[in-house]
Amino acid sequence: MPKLKSHKGARARFHVTGTGKLLRRRAESSHLRRKKRKAVRRQYVGKIPVSAADARRVKKLIPHDL
Repeated sequence: MPKLKSHKGARARFHVTGTGKLLRRRAESSHLRRKKRKAVRRQYVGKIPVSAADARRVKKLIPHDL
């Protein structure tokens, strides 16, 4: 069987915690930031967990990072 390769785009976008949870950045966080209100900009700080439905798909893309 051939080697399993990680999807490089997914590996750059998702972070795996020590317990195995997947974290992601919020959408629209880097483009046209100066226009957005401060309260909105603060919401983009930090990472949030990936939903359970999407986590199954992401885990297939990054098998070695888990």
